[in-house]
Amino acid sequence: MRVLSAFVAIAALFGGVQLFHDGNGESLANEATSSNTYRLVANGDEAACAVSRGAEISDGLSLLTVAPTCRRLLPGIERAKFWREQNDGTVAFSANGVDPIVTFAVADGDGYESYAPATPLLSLAGDRKTDD
Repeated sequence: MRVLSAFVAIAALFGGVQLFHDGNGESLANEATSSNTYRLVANGDEAACAVSRGAEISDGLSLLTVAPTCRRLLPGIERAKFWREQNDGTVAFSANGVDPIVTFAVADGDGYESYAPATPLLSLAGDRKTDD
């Protein structure tokens, strides 16, 4: 009976470890706590605001929170509620999950640059918070 109890305990431990790792050694717990906060910048840092990618609702579609101050960068962007990522890596912000308000392409290096609308040029990069 002790052997059976030990086997069950080992199986439970192994299952718990597998729950928090996706098989490649990277912890899913770390992935879940990674930041989905971005800094949206217009025209070479003239103005900036914060946007946050929220929970994924369906394949490629996630909730989006746009700071009200983002209106200074692109009027109407504050209405965006959805982040849609396409297979080609482009990202679109929309109010209804379908019709884009702004569309970004992957930029050289980290982040994204807008291409529609053509102006103002917006860049979107992960917000690297530092302890001040």
